[in-house]
Amino acid sequence: MSSLAILILTRNEEENIISVVENAKKCTDEVIIIDSGSTDRTVDLAKEHGAKVSFRAWTDDFSAQRNFALEQTSADWVLYLDADERLNDALIAEVRRIVASGKMDAQYAITRKSVAFGVTFSYGVLYPDHVLRMFPRESVTWVNKVHEHPECSLPAKRLPGYIEHHTYKDWHEWEEKLCLYTTIWAEDAYRRGKRTTLPGIFTHSLGGFFKMFFVRRGFLDGYLGMYMCCNHFFYTMLKYLKLHELQRRGA
Repeated sequence: MSSLAILILTRNEEENIISVVENAKKCTDEVIIIDSGSTDRTVDLAKEHGAKVSFRAWTDDFSAQRNFALEQTSADWVLYLDADERLNDALIAEVRRIVASGKMDAQYAITRKSVAFGVTFSYGVLYPDHVLRMFPRESVTWVNKVHEHPECSLPAKRLPGYIEHHTYKDWHEWEEKLCLYTTIWAEDAYRRGKRTTLPGIFTHSLGGFFKMFFVRRGFLDGYLGMYMCCNHFFYTMLKYLKLHELQRRGA
């Protein structure tokens, strides 16, 4: 039988930490928190509920945090969770079955359903996605500072069940993440040599709205779904405006 560690990145997750640790413990006894400098009770609560805690200072690089997490365990398998995510019962049962089987011939994608502002979304910006999260530990590495993704040569399979992702509890949290993610994206894109123009900014923004409203049928989530599609236009515009500003300044 192989072993599993569940890896969770945190910073000031006092409201979520107990729930996510207890949820993760349904799969394994080895729950590891990678904290980037919480100033609330995140670390204390995690330890009180049986998690191991390691520290790595935040450097605006999600991949670096996830790769650091790999170094904190010797388990055969790793499964990544965010503090605002929960595994449902069907997914927990399948994860336990795979670990018990001893086979390590695949990486696994998991369906993720988003809950925001008290609403479960089925379309548009928060359309359910499929995220690669479970890997044989020695087979994976992460790349990109934001919108990071894993590199793994094993075939990908999808697990039954799903993760429930409690993404935004209010508009203040949405605004904070908007500012953070657009800045990180622009800085990373600039370093990679990506450039844009003022007409290009509008084209990308309009394209983002069209994709979310029509292709992903965001209007089917009602008024809030349509509003989120409009917000996506602004999100896309802001990240490209920040990239254009870096170009102009020659940063």
